[in-house]
Amino acid sequence: MRMWYVGVLILGLITFSGCQPSDKLKIAVAAPITGGSAAFGEMIKKGAELKLKEINDAGGINGTMLAIVFRDDAGDESEATLVAERIANDKETLAVVGHFNSKCTLSGQEIYDRAGIVEFSPGSTNVDVCVGSKWTFRNLYRDDFQGKFIAQYIDNELTGIETVAVFFHNDDYGRGLRDAFVAEVEKTGLTLVASEAYEEDTTNFKAQLTSIKGKKPDAIFISGLYAQAGLIVKQAREAGVTSQFFGADGIDNEVFLTTAGSRAAEGTYITTPFLFGEDDPKAKEMAANFEKHHKVPPDTWAALTYDAVGMIAEALAATYNPEAELAENRSAIREHLAAIDTPEEGYKGVTGLTYFDHNGDTVDKPAYVKVVRDGKFVRAEKQLLELK
Repeated sequence: MRMWYVGVLILGLITFSGCQPSDKLKIAVAAPITGGSAAFGEMIKKGAELKLKEINDAGGINGTMLAIVFRDDAGDESEATLVAERIANDKETLAVVGHFNSKCTLSGQEIYDRAGIVEFSPGSTNVDVCVGSKWTFRNLYRDDFQGKFIAQYIDNELTGIETVAVFFHNDDYGRGLRDAFVAEVEKTGLTLVASEAYEEDTTNFKAQLTSIKGKKPDAIFISGLYAQAGLIVKQAREAGVTSQFFGADGIDNEVFLTTAGSRAAEGTYITTPFLFGEDDPKAKEMAANFEKHHKVPPDTWAALTYDAVGMIAEALAATYNPEAELAENRSAIREHLAAIDTPEEGYKGVTGLTYFDHNGDTVDKPAYVKVVRDGKFVRAEKQLLELK
């Protein structure tokens, strides 16, 4: 009888101690730390780490330190589902910054919705990412905007281009961006002469490139990610394809340049949600601090993640109640973000002003254009300032 009592007492102490509030406020960052998109994940991680350091060096959030747990979804839908379950069921995690790949954000969405936890993506651009979920937000444009932008840029800003082809990754990102691009091409003076798909594990693109080459397009738009895009450009030039290449933000990584090779990549245009080098003191300061801390310059995704963590931290500073239940604190973050719905209330980050529509989509965030010159991405001389 006495042993039973001691056992119950010990069990009660363990249960009680497990319910104590943490001495840190914890959020998750879900990204492709490994896999085919790992170069994106590395920059996402570095951007989050820098913002975390700055927050905690300044005294934390209302005196409490912030903690980030990094979860690797490997850019894979099935893994993203497992990661989402792990995050949603963690009784200390208050919000998640992620995922990056649209297919991963969509895979985790139902789980986050059911758990009532904010999913804030600094990279997913598929049109459907935020629609139908009150818990999903993002701080960059959608692919319907990006696809339209690319078609208009090619039509209006690049000379000598009348015919185009599209070569797309057969996933949520690639298909959605292709659809938006093709729909806008039909409204312009351009003519679509070819559309080819490739799958996740494709490394040999010669058959599709031979088909596209036969149609003699003036430009080829690659709707996919950097690793395969680099191989496509490399193999295309080896096959004698002379078309102008254009890509979207999925190509916005230095690995594209090393995979394609500087000669093959030369002259490739890409869109991006953000450009360092704009005359913004906040962006310049962040870039300097990032390079000092990480010994490499930041990219677009590091900057967007830096801002996303900043917005979650701001929400925690305004709403977190240590006496409240987990669900209540998670919900308060969501309500705070949803209320940022005008320019006046917008978050002034390094990537510009962020505020949301009723779906959680960001409003009025622009697109920019880079071009490869001498083996580096640089700001394109011509920018499309306004869509028609």
